[in-house]
Amino acid sequence: MKTVLVLAALLVGALPAPLDSQLVLERYATALANLVPPKAMIFVYSISQAGPTNIEQQHRVYRSGINVRDETISINAVSVHRKIVRIARRGDVYSVAAVAPRPDAYELLFLDAVRDGGHLDYVFQTIPLLHSSSGFAVDRVTIDGQSYLPRFVDFHSSGAIAAGSGRIAFGREGRYWVPLSASVSATVGGGMARERIVFSQYRFPAALPRSTFL
Repeated sequence: MKTVLVLAALLVGALPAPLDSQLVLERYATALANLVPPKAMIFVYSISQAGPTNIEQQHRVYRSGINVRDETISINAVSVHRKIVRIARRGDVYSVAAVAPRPDAYELLFLDAVRDGGHLDYVFQTIPLLHSSSGFAVDRVTIDGQSYLPRFVDFHSSGAIAAGSGRIAFGREGRYWVPLSASVSATVGGGMARERIVFSQYRFPAALPRSTFL
């Protein structure tokens, strides 16, 4: 009886054999090509920053394409009685489309297959094929073994006043693959700084009224 129980436990914990890395990359390229961003979304993000400037804030964001309404709703865990509202037009720098290393821009070298619950994820080193004028480059990507979209993107960035490295984590919310958290450690003006952003409370309305961005 004990033998049967041990065998059952082993079978429950068993994982499928790793896929060939080229097949993973083919599925990854297809998943990126078929990626459809939400037409509109509402979410909350909490930002914590320690360094030259210490920040603890929570924001609610309304986004439709490049139209963005960013409301500061708390500072240092204290609710803001009169919301601080910023209206802007900018791309989503944390989206999968913005940060995922694409096979036409990076060489992807297989490193490892790692367990993620009941499936395997696949880790690749990424080597830029061209120099980036922005100073941003991806060093490693962990490809989710179910969606074949990025689970983690590890990156570094350098500029005139700041240089650092970090990680963006992604996951599924409803029909969409979205950022869940972002963390970075950097040198800013000669001093060390750390920042962490956590994204939550996603909603995906069919559209947002035009007045949202006025």
